[in-house]
Amino acid sequence: MSRVQLALNVNDIDEAVAFYSRLFGAEPAKRRPGYANFAIAEPPLKLVLLENPGHGGSLNHLGVEVSDTDIVDAEQKRLAQSGLASVDKRDTTCCYARQDKFWVQGAPDGESWEIYTVLADSQTFYDHDHAGPECCGADGRQSGESAAACC
Repeated sequence: MSRVQLALNVNDIDEAVAFYSRLFGAEPAKRRPGYANFAIAEPPLKLVLLENPGHGGSLNHLGVEVSDTDIVDAEQKRLAQSGLASVDKRDTTCCYARQDKFWVQGAPDGESWEIYTVLADSQTFYDHDHAGPECCGADGRQSGESAAACC
C-alpha cells in the first residue's frame, strides 16, 4: 500500500483536527501536542498537521508513505537511475515515528518530498541523538522541541 502524504502547517491544532475530522469523516490516527495525523483510506492520503502559529495554511512538506523498507530502497534506486539525487535517512525518528526514508533533492520550486516507511511508533517528535535535518525536510532546518520548531 502506498499513499501520498500532505503535511500542512496549521495555526491551531484543535481547530484543524476538528475541521479535517469532519472533512474526511475520520479521527486522527495519531495525536500529540501540536501534531496530528490522519490515515485516510479514501482517497488514500496521510494528512499530517503541524501546529506552527503564523504559518497556518501553508505547505510543510510532501511525501509518499510506502509499506516497507524494500519499497523505500526500490524507489530510491529508481529515482537515482532517473537522475534525481536523494539524502538517505535510515532508522530515524520524525513525527512521532521511527522511519526509514530518504529526501528527494532538486524539486523545481524547492518543495521537500520524502519517501518513507514507518518502522515503529515513537514517544518523541524527533530523534535527539542525530544531527542534521532528520525530520521535515532536507534543507538544513534543525528540529526543535515542537513540531513548529522542526518544520
